[in-house]
Amino acid sequence: MADPDLAPPGDHPASGDDLPADDEPPADADRFPGACAPDRTRTVDAGGLRLAVNEWGDEGARPILFAHGGFDFSRTFDVFAPLIAAGGWRVVTWDQRGHGDSEHAALYSWEGDLRDAVAVLDTVSSRPMPVLGHSKGGSLILQLAETCPHRVSHVVNIDGLPSSRSWPDVAEHTRTRMLASELTGWLDHRRRAARSLRKPGTIDDLARRRARMNPRLSPEWLRYLVTVGARRDEDGWRWKIDPSLRLGGFGPWRPEWSMWRLPSLGMPVLAILGLVQEDMGWGTLPDDVYPYLPPHARFVPFDEVGHFVHIEAPERVADLVLEFLG
Repeated sequence: MADPDLAPPGDHPASGDDLPADDEPPADADRFPGACAPDRTRTVDAGGLRLAVNEWGDEGARPILFAHGGFDFSRTFDVFAPLIAAGGWRVVTWDQRGHGDSEHAALYSWEGDLRDAVAVLDTVSSRPMPVLGHSKGGSLILQLAETCPHRVSHVVNIDGLPSSRSWPDVAEHTRTRMLASELTGWLDHRRRAARSLRKPGTIDDLARRRARMNPRLSPEWLRYLVTVGARRDEDGWRWKIDPSLRLGGFGPWRPEWSMWRLPSLGMPVLAILGLVQEDMGWGTLPDDVYPYLPPHARFVPFDEVGHFVHIEAPERVADLVLEFLG
């Protein structure tokens, strides 16, 4: 689907005078039930790019690394992360490059995101630790666990298993041409987006636009996300996400490649899937996942829950994760 939050080049937003005078974020207390700001914030240098890192829980507790989804940011864990921290864990997560408070990059790639994950991991511990990811972050931690199995003790994948039904059945030489077309398309998009800006608006404006991508999430939650994931410029609030990023692509990479990594994992795996189909989801069904589960994996589908499982049902997911890690 098209990104509803992206203004075309040359689009001039309305003046800040058009914003209501009281369009300020509510007080830190009571902004959203159960939401807690991180206990600690810091930055990590990843090859010269500054990454914003947030943590919940005691600094001396056992660490677990969280990876957020595409077009999200680490503060989307503001309800879920404190539940895991309350179970005795130190939750460490970061804004991926171009997202949240991390710096924007000259160019994005899946390998760049993977290197960033390792850079954050290196600042926490050299010992194996659990990793948890949602959506794009779920696919990212699968590759992290496959390429660095000595750094990962457990894998929790929350709706980050792209459906096998979308895999193209093509010859290997055709796949090579597809990669070339992906690279060309990505670079063409990057050139067109060089002068684009995120659309400004009020808190409610941004919440309504995000609701087109997150229709099952409450208006109250979406308003809260604006206050922690957007900035207020002179002409209104803007999401901090780099406008050169696009829906459905994170560089020259196809999401369906991630499922191939699942059978090779040797550590315990917990895979969670929301069964209500959404535009932002992968369209995955349980029968798509079962053939690729390693013998030691646990698979839990959630009825009546959509792609953002940990936001719709944070307590249920937290209980499941804490039991799995216990």
